[in-house]
Amino acid sequence: MSLNDFVLALDQGTTSSRAILFDHAGVARASAQQELPQIFPAPGLVEHDAMVIWRDTLATARAAVEQAGIGAEQIAGIGITNQRETTVIWRRDNGQPIHNAIVWQDRRTAGLCEKLRQAGHDKLIQERTGLIVDPYFSASKIAWLLDNVAGARGAAQAGELAFGTIDSWLLWNLTGGPAGAKALHATDATNASRTMLFDIHRQCWDEELCQLLNIPMVLLPEVRDCAADFGHTTKDLFGAPITIAGMAGDQQAATIGQACFKPGMIKSTYGTGCFVMLNTGDEAVRSQNRMLTTVAYRLDGQTTYALEGSIFVAGAAMQWLRDGLKLIDAAPDSEALASGLDSTGGVVMVPAFTGLGAPYWDADARGAIVGLTRDSSIAQVVRAGLEAVCYQTRDLLLAMQRDAATAGATNNLVLDVLRVDGGMVENDWLMQFLADILDVAVDRPAVTETTALGAAYLAGLQTGLYPSTEAIAAQWRCQASFTPNMAAGRREQLYDAWREAVARVRTVA
Repeated sequence: MSLNDFVLALDQGTTSSRAILFDHAGVARASAQQELPQIFPAPGLVEHDAMVIWRDTLATARAAVEQAGIGAEQIAGIGITNQRETTVIWRRDNGQPIHNAIVWQDRRTAGLCEKLRQAGHDKLIQERTGLIVDPYFSASKIAWLLDNVAGARGAAQAGELAFGTIDSWLLWNLTGGPAGAKALHATDATNASRTMLFDIHRQCWDEELCQLLNIPMVLLPEVRDCAADFGHTTKDLFGAPITIAGMAGDQQAATIGQACFKPGMIKSTYGTGCFVMLNTGDEAVRSQNRMLTTVAYRLDGQTTYALEGSIFVAGAAMQWLRDGLKLIDAAPDSEALASGLDSTGGVVMVPAFTGLGAPYWDADARGAIVGLTRDSSIAQVVRAGLEAVCYQTRDLLLAMQRDAATAGATNNLVLDVLRVDGGMVENDWLMQFLADILDVAVDRPAVTETTALGAAYLAGLQTGLYPSTEAIAAQWRCQASFTPNMAAGRREQLYDAWREAVARVRTVA
């Protein structure tokens, strides 16, 4: 490898922090990972310790570089990708968070969101931000912190505090944090678009929305392109400064890692949650089916949009079966259990542990396992958890197809291939069942850690390792393709059972 031929991707997710060192060909040369402890103060509340996030991110980055046996001077740049919407507010003078980070899954602000809807603000918010009014997004979390942490509102108005999603928090610490006045307070357009405070059409923070939620604009970070100059790390962190050159929220980074650069291309990521993103080009398609309109990426000042469907619980269901119910020893055990059965015997799991996401947006819905009999087995419950991921994906794709049918940028969409990534896609049984339930071919790429790869690609674009998105697309390779082979009648029977189970847990029509 030549000098400056590596890119370090920092992938800070909901359940882990990791670093992957990629070479110019997009091959992972070294990696390190640390599981992130989850904090559950009460039912429906989810928090993270932001200082632990920073500590673990730095530790995994250093471990990956050491494992590769290279020096900081051989790294062209760092790309950051992150769990989106998770909210941190910290003091500018010492870099200390004023409270635990409030995680995207957290539902404590459901009441505030309901007040916004009842007051008729939901239409304005959707028009400006492309988002549904929901506790999922950052704005209501910021408002909660300002209202519930002693002295926070006054300190915010005085300019003493900084808000950030996890990308901003990491950037602040990488570029100096409390040790230096030059620490950079910035984010990128994709993460900004998930706050419910960002006008995705004008590409700027929206003063009216900030006033609506009583959020001082001085709290907010500067918004830059996804491939941009985000400063450099302080010398003490890696022995020499490293340029920070790319940033995107995890699902947008996965879209880039999957090379979904053309309108109509679609990917689905299966991690803690499941997120489907459909590239709609330069058209911000307003969903009529409760999908989100969001920024896919912004490069050279040009914004590409996407329709997105968000499922709150995917891999988290397997984690619950492992840690909560102790039905399995490890998540990969689910494949053998599921493949050993002909069916779930009528058992259906609705994993609405923190409410239902798209297309239902029911914050008060709670999980259920229905269809249990005396003969129901552990294997059937585990398989039902896997099947739920596929049914939820079909919910999203059906809604997107209805939106695409009326959208100029994608009205020629014929959904025949879904590109998949994330930890769960290593499960061959799950991928085959997904293809069967969707009646669509499912392509698994050679590199399934596409979130980190997308962050690396962004940094590579900014630093000149890659001349264009076309050059990135040329590197994409399919590792396995799964073709649907389920009878249509069986497919619809299973999906009808899913919809009946969902109807049992919903609290809103």
